[in-house]
Amino acid sequence: MRPSALFIVTGDPRSSAKPAEAIRIAAGVGTWKKADVIVYLRGPAVLALSEFVDEFIDEDNYSRYFPIVGEFGRPIYVQRGAPLLGEIGESPLKFEEVDDAQLAKLAAKSTYVLRF
Repeated sequence: MRPSALFIVTGDPRSSAKPAEAIRIAAGVGTWKKADVIVYLRGPAVLALSEFVDEFIDEDNYSRYFPIVGEFGRPIYVQRGAPLLGEIGESPLKFEEVDDAQLAKLAAKSTYVLRF
């Protein structure tokens, strides 16, 4: 059984480079196929799913690496009811809303949990 890495991203892509870096790292780790990669976006980080990422810090990481993460065979998980979800427009990526109990289960099953 392969180890799994849960990337919990909470930073605001409008004001921090951390969410973009998390996506870049997740894509790199997943590409090696040595670990199952799970990405969860919480709070303002859900904006990373926007159809237009031009105004985000390190926006190239979203358009370049997020599609790779999207090909890992599972949706991007997002905080259920996140206030900014209504602002993302037509996301180019498949995502699924999960509540805190579901996030806790994902974390408990993961070998590694990384927070950005």
